[in-house]
Amino acid sequence: MTTAAGEITVRAALDDAAARLASAGIADTRREARILVAAALGWDAAEVFGRPEAGLDRTARVRFAEFLARRAAREPMSRILGHREFWSLRFALSPETLDPRPDSETLIEAALAELPDRTRPYRVLDLGTGSGCLLLALLSELPHAEGLGVDYAFGAVETARRNAAALSLGDRAHFMVGDWSTAIEGEWDVILANPPYVASSEIARLMPEVADYEPHTALDGGPDGLSAYRRLAPELVRLGVPGAIAVVEAGAGQAAAIAAIMVEAGLAMRDVRHDLSGVDRCLVLGQR
Repeated sequence: MTTAAGEITVRAALDDAAARLASAGIADTRREARILVAAALGWDAAEVFGRPEAGLDRTARVRFAEFLARRAAREPMSRILGHREFWSLRFALSPETLDPRPDSETLIEAALAELPDRTRPYRVLDLGTGSGCLLLALLSELPHAEGLGVDYAFGAVETARRNAAALSLGDRAHFMVGDWSTAIEGEWDVILANPPYVASSEIARLMPEVADYEPHTALDGGPDGLSAYRRLAPELVRLGVPGAIAVVEAGAGQAAAIAAIMVEAGLAMRDVRHDLSGVDRCLVLGQR
């Protein structure tokens, strides 16, 4: 359907997008179609409901065609839009950063449960910071805390810095390029980490949105998915102050094996928390 001026209507664009996305094997096609049309028009997604007969001008049609082609190729929606919401905050993404997932919000919930006095000037370290989502989400809840995010990828660090500035947290959040075992000194009250935990042989079997678009170095956990935890464990012991906590993400089915690695390194298990799907997603560890 077109308007009197010959423009494709919102309704027609939605129908076209839903059909093409379904052919690509994507679920919830109407919702995704609304997001794509809204992005092409520069609207809020809710506005699409109320203006089905509005037309897409040439600029919007070109943008819509590009967005639809990218999503049909299984590029994640967040990569197309350039941002992802995490902990009710907006985070820009880049090719060097993982796409923050709701499952990882479990780490923020776990850390806050261990920090009842939110007015204290905690020192927070985020290992493998990526977009900075973990560090910045936690700092948003701890008004007197400061933190450092470390990542080996320069592009990730630059993205995290931009996110900190956009969230008005740049004065309390600092970022550096480096390796866990060589770049970091000092003593930290809270250590956050979401290490690579996918077994190398499993990466190609992941859904295309992950296997084809996420940085593999942030996914690849070695032959058994646990290589990064073996490197991480002694660093958590070295860097935490007495009474410090470490909050570490785990892949599905890995919690027990990771706990064994951490305990052998000298840490104490404090809690295991599951995500909304019931997966044991987060280990809370303490200094002995």
